[in-house]
Amino acid sequence: MTTTSPTATPATGGTVAVSSPGPEVRRIEMRRPERLNAMDAEMVGALHEALADAEADPLCRVVVLTGAGRGFCAGLDLNGYGDPPNAAAEPGPIHRTLGTQRQIAGLVQRIRRMPQVVVSQVNGPAAGGGLALVCASDVRIAAEEAIFASSFIRIGVTGCDIGVSWMLPRLVGAGRAHELMLTARRFDAAEALRIGLLADVVPGAELTERVDRLVADLLRAPPLSLALTKQGMWMSMEIPSFDAAVEVENRQQVLTSATEDRAEAMRTYRSGGAPTYHHR
Repeated sequence: MTTTSPTATPATGGTVAVSSPGPEVRRIEMRRPERLNAMDAEMVGALHEALADAEADPLCRVVVLTGAGRGFCAGLDLNGYGDPPNAAAEPGPIHRTLGTQRQIAGLVQRIRRMPQVVVSQVNGPAAGGGLALVCASDVRIAAEEAIFASSFIRIGVTGCDIGVSWMLPRLVGAGRAHELMLTARRFDAAEALRIGLLADVVPGAELTERVDRLVADLLRAPPLSLALTKQGMWMSMEIPSFDAAVEVENRQQVLTSATEDRAEAMRTYRSGGAPTYHHR
């Protein structure tokens, strides 16, 4: 059964809705469609809460992140962000600004650290902080009408924000990332696919179906194998040597091969059936 639970009130700011088509999947939808799901303090707080709740659920294996209406996320709401939690307790304006910055940037850190695979279902424009959410996700699939932009430098700050200066060069290469961050130009889904930011692009009407197929493919992997593959692939981008990366892989293989779910994966791989995992 699908359950939906808004974590904030639309009348007072951004909200997210969380639905669960099954115990292993959470769908988190940013809901501020009249502002293309632009981030304010309430929406960021709601996203933190929804992601933390998914992370704490041992049965949840995949999180799908998307936006309501015709936008994914237009980035920071330039008409007013609001105050993050405990802002009034900060000693001065610089401290409050730093607290706000950390609250927003903490979203991509949370996405990267959580064991669940995070899929961005990019249904429309993803700019600034929206682009950062896309980059932080593990798999990214977009509708043909999706538009992307770094945007940060155009509002008077640097193009290096919310982890984009680290993530984007690793996804599309330094040369292309530098051009996109320095110019903040818009680029469409076709270009995003060509440069390697996206795994696939489909017509908007087919986006949910395409993501559902991806989720089904992900769930064929044993739970620990899926979580450690996510961890290992991101760690390998930071590990300074080939031999160190291989040693991480060696330990992951030993851990996963000792699980009961590994035997089930092997059985269904040979038979072609659907696996039933028990998280052990």
